[in-house]
Amino acid sequence: MDTSDQTHFDFTVPPGHHENLRLDKYITQFVQNATRNKVQEAIKDGHVLVNGVVEKVSYKMQPGDRIEITLPKPPPPVAKAEEMTLDIVHEDNDIIIINKPADMVVHPAFGNWTGTLVNGLLHHAETLSEVNDPMIRPGIVHRLDKNTSGLMVVAKNDRAHAFLAEQFSRHDLERSYWAVVWGQPPAEGTFEGNIGRSRSNRKIMAVLDEGEGKRAVTHYKVIEFFDYLSLVEVRLETGRTHQIRVHFAHNGFPVFGDVTYGGTAIRYGPNTGGRKSMYDNLFETLGRQCLHAKTLGFVHPSTKENVQFDSELPGDFRNVLNKLRVNSKV
Repeated sequence: MDTSDQTHFDFTVPPGHHENLRLDKYITQFVQNATRNKVQEAIKDGHVLVNGVVEKVSYKMQPGDRIEITLPKPPPPVAKAEEMTLDIVHEDNDIIIINKPADMVVHPAFGNWTGTLVNGLLHHAETLSEVNDPMIRPGIVHRLDKNTSGLMVVAKNDRAHAFLAEQFSRHDLERSYWAVVWGQPPAEGTFEGNIGRSRSNRKIMAVLDEGEGKRAVTHYKVIEFFDYLSLVEVRLETGRTHQIRVHFAHNGFPVFGDVTYGGTAIRYGPNTGGRKSMYDNLFETLGRQCLHAKTLGFVHPSTKENVQFDSELPGDFRNVLNKLRVNSKV
C-alpha cells in the first residue's frame, strides 16, 4: 500500500500515571477521534505494535513502551447539501454572517458527516470559497466549537476568503464573547499562557510551559457578579483552539456548563442551602458551555470599510442569567 494512503502514529509512554493502563484505553485517550471499538479492531488486525510486537488489547502499558500505529486512511467524504434553517444576520456577494446555534458542528468530520453548518450552506448559497478543503469545508474561514453559539463569517468566493483569512492571521478582527464563569475574577484582566494539546489527554487542550504550544492572550471584563458565578465579556488577542475555555479553567474560573474543562463541578459555599439543585437543573437545561460569540467586526473584502455585527444572547443563555439574577444575593 502507498504510504500516502496510511496514517501513522509513533509515541512513547512517559513515566507516571499511565503505568498499567490497558493498551486500548491508552490509545483511545491519546489519538484524536479514536473510539474504543475502532482501536480494539486495529489492535486485533495487527495495525498496532508495542515495542515492535503485536500485543493483546488488554496489554498493560509500562513507561518507555513504544507504540506504533499504521492505519489506512478512509476515503475523503464529500459534504452534501441539506435543507435547513440558518440564522443569517447579513449576506452580500462576498460574505455570509451566520448566528450559529449551539449543538451545531461547523463542518463534516469524524462522527458528524451530516447536519453541519456546511451542509446547510451548500443548500443555501450558489457559491462558496474553495480555499480551505472545498470537499469538506467550503466557505469556512474560522470555526466555533460545536457547543458554542454565536457569530461566524463565511466566504462566498476565494478573494473574500483570502482577505478575511489575512485579518484572522494578523488578529486584526474585533471579536467579543460573553460567558458565564464560575467564581468572581477581578473586575477586568488578561490571561496569558501558551496553549497546546494536553500531555495527559491528547483530545483536549491545556496551558503549557513556555516554549511549548502557541502563544495565547485573552482579555476580559466582568459585566455582572452573582453569588458564585460571573458574567464576563471576553476579547481575544489570539485565536487558539478552546482558548477561552482553557484560559478561564486554568485560572480557576471554568466556563459554566463546560463538561470538558471542569465547568459542571458545582463550586459553592457551605451556606447555599438548596442551591445545589438549582445549579444541577441549570446544567441539565443548558446542556452545553455557557459561551456565546456576541460581536464580530472586520474590514469588508470589497468595500474596505469596517463592518461590525452583533447578536442577541440565545434563549438558553438568557435563561441561565435570569435564574441567577433571581436567586443571587449579590
